[in-house]
Amino acid sequence: MSENDFEVEQQGERRRWRAAMSNGQGRMHEALIEGACRYYSSRNRAHVTKIPEPFRVMKKSPTGIATVRFTAHAEPDFKGCVAGGRLICFEAKFTGTARINQDVVTKTQADILKRYDSLGAIAAVCVGIQQDAFMVPWEVFGNMKQYFGHKYATAADIKTYQVENDGVIKFLDFLDARMRGRWA
Repeated sequence: MSENDFEVEQQGERRRWRAAMSNGQGRMHEALIEGACRYYSSRNRAHVTKIPEPFRVMKKSPTGIATVRFTAHAEPDFKGCVAGGRLICFEAKFTGTARINQDVVTKTQADILKRYDSLGAIAAVCVGIQQDAFMVPWEVFGNMKQYFGHKYATAADIKTYQVENDGVIKFLDFLDARMRGRWA
């Protein structure tokens, strides 16, 4: 193996490692949100569930490993109802970097969030930036250029929408404080 081949292989390993870490952090972010879903449900504040990815099993091995085919574009990750009857629909996104890009939300997800927002539902993106969590209204997330002057947001940009992350991401707590006027 030449030195160049070795360098290319090392770069590939670093990329795969970073991707695995990002995927793991994203799954942890969603798990913390699911914990909050159980927390809110136990207190009759909301019933919110994770929406599974649309797929069909094509083949299943005796060891339990399946080959699947996605059947549609993914919708926002969570949907449900908050106490009082208001629908809530939101996407969960995490980044280990200092900013979240607007384009991490797919066109399909954006179209659905925009539609729910226009119908009066609570539509948002539950953003994790490093150790902090934010529940950003779709109106703001979908229009970052207008709100922040660029198509990404830093923790400082979205500080208003920060929610507690104390073992679960309390995504509804913004309703109890700063956002009462918008989504009351």
